[in-house]
Amino acid sequence: MNALIIFGLLIALMLTGMPISISLGLTVLTFLFTMTTVPVESVALKLFTGIEKFEIMAIPFFILAGNFLTHGGVARRMINFATSMVGHWAGGLGLAGVVACALFAAVSGSSPATVVAIGSILMPAMVKAGFPKRFGAGVITTSGALGILIPPSIVMVMYSVATNTSVGALFMAGVLPGIGLATMLGLVTWYRAWRFKYPRNPPATWLQRWNAFRKSVWGLLLIIIVMGGIYSGLFTPTEAAAMSAVYAFIVAVFVYKDLKISDVPRVLLSSANMSAMLLYIITNAVLFSFLMTSENIPQAMTEWMLDKGLGVIAFLLFVNVLLLLAGNVMEPSSIVLIMAPLLFPVATKLGVDPVHFGIIMVVNMEVGMCHPPVGLNLYVSSGITKMGITELTVAVWPWLLTMLVFLLVVTYWPGLSIWLPRALGMM
Repeated sequence: MNALIIFGLLIALMLTGMPISISLGLTVLTFLFTMTTVPVESVALKLFTGIEKFEIMAIPFFILAGNFLTHGGVARRMINFATSMVGHWAGGLGLAGVVACALFAAVSGSSPATVVAIGSILMPAMVKAGFPKRFGAGVITTSGALGILIPPSIVMVMYSVATNTSVGALFMAGVLPGIGLATMLGLVTWYRAWRFKYPRNPPATWLQRWNAFRKSVWGLLLIIIVMGGIYSGLFTPTEAAAMSAVYAFIVAVFVYKDLKISDVPRVLLSSANMSAMLLYIITNAVLFSFLMTSENIPQAMTEWMLDKGLGVIAFLLFVNVLLLLAGNVMEPSSIVLIMAPLLFPVATKLGVDPVHFGIIMVVNMEVGMCHPPVGLNLYVSSGITKMGITELTVAVWPWLLTMLVFLLVVTYWPGLSIWLPRALGMM
């Protein structure tokens, strides 16, 4: 009964148009002060101890690194390198968009940042080359979602905070699924371009490819610094985030020189605004998790599912449906922070690996970012392409359907997620 009251109050507040973070906080405070005898001191204590986690510091650093790279010309050089490698195939610029999104995702950790950085440069070029606007929008909107699956990923950090799962293991677990999804999106892009005879670029010479690689190598090195540093034990994921922010600043300002010193305060302020928003959501989500735990809601849910004889296959199907429905009304950070503490105990009780479960949640978040009504990537793409949300929804459906197929693959093939971190001795 208490669970119905809590979630009913939360949904009612969200339906008023109130931000998720404030809805969470008000739900907790209203329930605690009117229906329980929990002392206010324990709420305040939980508020501070809940966010007193070293991993949370990685979030503002990854956001800062992504903003430096977005404004620092890294995306343009990655696009040129990707175009030189695959531009001569059917739908060359479209394929280059998938590859460039995958590469930029590996240095930014954010889907909207990937869509902005790659889409703002590639979309005008694709339209000029003769591609339909819908085709380009579909490629960039969905490929940009790779930003939260290919490490480093801010959403993975949030899942780690909510479930105490290793960030390093999650990062490594996202590598093979990220490559797999990028490959599937690329195949759909190639097939549609081949079928409708979309233009392709003339083949680049090996010298042109080398020059494109040489110019983009400073951005690509960040992938090695972050992932190599974590795997080698040179630094923790949080320290890797700090290193990536410093490295991105040096590359953007002093190596590529596309970002002036006078522009740095603007980038810092933008990063601080985004970090504050996410940290505020985390703070209220910690309180919401505390409320659910104090009311024994996750434990009751676990017992109910086990009593009903719900197996792993049925449970994971239920999780996917629930998360896809949640993606209709909430953005990824909120979904992870609310749903992970609720579903995680059931998953572990049924024997689902915590890292595998994290990747399932992340892929669900990817799908949610690409469909209405609150798909962040759709709104970012709408701003770039000047297309309406309805038209964009029609544009993305072939790639969105591919992402749903991939979701089933990653859900019921745990080895795809956990093989690499186990091989590297991180699990």
